[in-house]
Amino acid sequence: MSLGFIKIMDSFEINKIIAAILLTALIVIGIGKFTDILFHVEKPEQSAYKVEGLASTTVSNTDVKEKVVEKVDIGQLLAMGDLAHGEKVFKKCSACHMVKSDGKNMIGPNLWGVIGRQAGSVSDYKYSKAMVAYGKEWAFENMNSYLIKPQAYIKGTKMAFAGLRKEKDRASVILFMNSKSSSPKPLP
Repeated sequence: MSLGFIKIMDSFEINKIIAAILLTALIVIGIGKFTDILFHVEKPEQSAYKVEGLASTTVSNTDVKEKVVEKVDIGQLLAMGDLAHGEKVFKKCSACHMVKSDGKNMIGPNLWGVIGRQAGSVSDYKYSKAMVAYGKEWAFENMNSYLIKPQAYIKGTKMAFAGLRKEKDRASVILFMNSKSSSPKPLP
């Protein structure tokens, strides 16, 4: 009987400890809320420090699209690329894409033979409506523009990748993806 009393006592002690922790957390949160009310700080309407020569600008979606679809000499860009570097950078893509001839679709479609293939055309993969509507062939130029920032190039794509900002990274990945095909496209 005394052993059962000790077990009950232990559970009461644990409950007291948990209650003390919760009460402390509530008090700390309550003090924080109370001090926010007590010491209300109004933010100034104008900045106290102005930088000369800066003007506020708004960027529209067409500006972003024009920026993403920059005209580049794709031959010069691809000359910057390196196949081994492309394989290394493609590891970022391999979390969602496979690039094997008999590979399966993952979160994204299998990219085997993607250069030269029509966008949104892998039969056993469910593409976003935006990608199906895009429907162009993946050439070197538009793959480069897409890889800069996919969400800006094809508005509504479900590819949630931030993009590759460095030209060498994009060129290398494009070279790597082109090499992963039964019939790689000739370089421009």
